[in-house]
Amino acid sequence: MSDLFWLSPAQVRRIEPYFPLSHGVPRVDDRRIVSGIIFVIRNGLRWRDAPAAYGPPKTIYNRFIRWSRMGVFNNIFAALAAKGGKPDQLMIDATHLKAHRTAASLLKKGLFPDVSDAPKAA
Repeated sequence: MSDLFWLSPAQVRRIEPYFPLSHGVPRVDDRRIVSGIIFVIRNGLRWRDAPAAYGPPKTIYNRFIRWSRMGVFNNIFAALAAKGGKPDQLMIDATHLKAHRTAASLLKKGLFPDVSDAPKAA
């Protein structure tokens, strides 16, 4: 597959200092696994649908869970963001806000002010 995502060696060197130390048995290739994690998350796939080029899906999943709990990805993101300088703009993506299932009926119950110019039903 030519549409696979691979971190460049320079990108891996940049984030490598934030990887935890390996204890005992050497880890599977970090570049391959992290590239697989990015590919799965970016494309919204299930872990088991990861292409075989990234290695076993269980390995990709386990590494993601373990490193997430250890805060490895948070440290990488914070370090990369700090090196980027102050942003010119900040944006909020509202697709991640959850509404309670009863939120749609608040207008009908009069608990939320109607600010539309629509005529009122009789």
